[in-house]
Amino acid sequence: NFSAMTRLDQNRATAQLAQKVGAAIHEVKKVTIWGNHSSTQFPDLYQATVKGAPVSGLDDGWVQNEFVPTVQKRGAAVIAARKLSSAMSAAKAACDHMKSWFSTTPADDWVSMGVFSDGSYNTPAGVMFSFPVTIKDGKWSIVQGLNLNDFAKQKLEATGKELCEERDEAMAVCQA
Repeated sequence: NFSAMTRLDQNRATAQLAQKVGAAIHEVKKVTIWGNHSSTQFPDLYQATVKGAPVSGLDDGWVQNEFVPTVQKRGAAVIAARKLSSAMSAAKAACDHMKSWFSTTPADDWVSMGVFSDGSYNTPAGVMFSFPVTIKDGKWSIVQGLNLNDFAKQKLEATGKELCEERDEAMAVCQA
């Protein structure tokens, strides 16, 4: 079982949603980071819950034009503002990732991890792609059966395309 970390992005997205709705961070569940750890990632609130209830009342304009780009570009914004990376946030995310991997996810939640895509949600198979996953006994499983709106499907397609381009570029370097 191999995974890549997108937890920093998930933590940032969760904090942003908690602030927007006036909830504590621990009350927000099922925020998902899909795809690449890059500016094409898709931070998804459409599956999220707050205090056990589906998130409602969020304006699609805010989600699509403010929330998504803010999470996508947060790392670059921190570096631009501080001239340093957010090392403590990254360290916290690494700890959260490992804790999740070596624990069992709660029944009412999942975490985001970059894992080998099996083609779920029409993503390109065989690339490392961040999905919502549940974990039991150190083994991750991609959450299945989520309904994705057209906006989400477009975002998954764009980040999947980028990941394939990166894979092809890396393979070309290896074969040179």
